[in-house]
Amino acid sequence: MSVRIAKFIADSGYASRRGAEEIILAGRVRVNGEKIVTPVFFVNDDDNVEIDGVKIGARKNTELFAFHKPLNTMTTLHDPNGRKTIYDCMPEEYKNLKYVGRLDYKTTGLLLMTNDGELARKLTLPSSQIPRTYIATVNGNDFSKLSAARAGITVDGIKYAPMIIEEQGDNVLRVTIHEGKKNEVRIVLRACGCPVRKLHRVSFGNVLLGKLPVGKIQKIPQKTIDEMLKTL
Repeated sequence: MSVRIAKFIADSGYASRRGAEEIILAGRVRVNGEKIVTPVFFVNDDDNVEIDGVKIGARKNTELFAFHKPLNTMTTLHDPNGRKTIYDCMPEEYKNLKYVGRLDYKTTGLLLMTNDGELARKLTLPSSQIPRTYIATVNGNDFSKLSAARAGITVDGIKYAPMIIEEQGDNVLRVTIHEGKKNEVRIVLRACGCPVRKLHRVSFGNVLLGKLPVGKIQKIPQKTIDEMLKTL
């Protein structure tokens, strides 16, 4: 059975469908030795598909991992400014995994990794409504304006959905979001007069960071993965 080349790449777990199309348009894909530069190309299981000279094939069983992202690391494969990336902190056997969403350079804590590019895409769609919980240490302890964030707020023309915010003592907030827009927690808390000093993610859906040491990666049980998939 023939499928579009972008779907074949996404099904292999190498990238999301959109990521696969970008790889194709960049001229990085060859099928049976021929460079492919259009996503409108069909392949089957007998074809030899290579990305950057490395053969890819059928996807293995979906795997999901919890990684404790260290401070001052980029969630990217390569940083043009030479900053340390999450892949610099991982053993070689995990460096083919795709990150699920991003944590910014200064944010620490739970980052999901997977061998399934399409799953990574689905888990980060705003429509999936998967809760992510953070512990935010903020400057100041005047929390009087947080009601705006709890109700939903617009900042610089961008609308942010209501957040669940629990006060946990001086300067510390437990924040749960469901959209995952870029820098969402930092932007909203700053707008509410509580600029973030430290941000640490402790959960993503039903996956908890727990006591996983900084810089370590751990496979997530299949039962937990199945429970998460049911919510999509």
